[in-house]
Amino acid sequence: MKWFKRILVFTLLLITGVLVHYYLPQRDIVKVVGTEVKRMDITTGSPFWDSPDVGTNDEATRDVRFISTVRENGKTRVYRNEDTGWSFPFYLKFDSSDLDAKAKEMTGVDGQWVAVTHYGWRIKLFSIWPNATKIKPVSGPDALLIPWFNIAFLCLLAFIFINIWLALRRFKKKRLDPIAEKIEDVAEEASEEISKGGNAVSKFFRRWFGTTKDTNQNIPPKNIPGNNGTDNDATGKNKTKKT
Repeated sequence: MKWFKRILVFTLLLITGVLVHYYLPQRDIVKVVGTEVKRMDITTGSPFWDSPDVGTNDEATRDVRFISTVRENGKTRVYRNEDTGWSFPFYLKFDSSDLDAKAKEMTGVDGQWVAVTHYGWRIKLFSIWPNATKIKPVSGPDALLIPWFNIAFLCLLAFIFINIWLALRRFKKKRLDPIAEKIEDVAEEASEEISKGGNAVSKFFRRWFGTTKDTNQNIPPKNIPGNNGTDNDATGKNKTKKT
């Protein structure tokens, strides 16, 4: 039972950690080097794509905006630029076209570093990109960015989890533990009754059929030929023992 509880808790924590890491906003300090629009075939209901521009048709094949950037170490980073609308995750992003224009403006500024706020992962194997939600100019690649929203959200999430855990412990102590104790008491009483019943049955059989001990213990040993007070010598003749 303990292993089942540990596996269940570990699974819940793992799922929570994955969802939090994917959907919480993150910020990268990069240089914008270009923007483009690609015609993409999107699987219906895929969690790695968001909504088209608000007011347009939601079709499987549509244009998706992308923002190309470069990090300080020279590695590239590409973001998709899609509206989230009123759907989950609730970033309420309706300005993907304005963000595209702002990214194009940043490409014309030489040496301009920007902080791109985004959520999601970049998985090249499955053609998955993080979704950019905001672009903000910063002083340089070493600019200090404190994730205040993430800190507040994680504190709130920890507060909720701790209160749920305490509530479950109180419920277990007040409701489940008394029931478990009653079940144990009933099981002990039943065991005692069974034990008493077994003794009564044993007494009944001893009364009507005699002792339950091995009756073969009272049977005298059989006489063994040649062991009746005489010994046989090597010639087969009887040799009387001297007394």
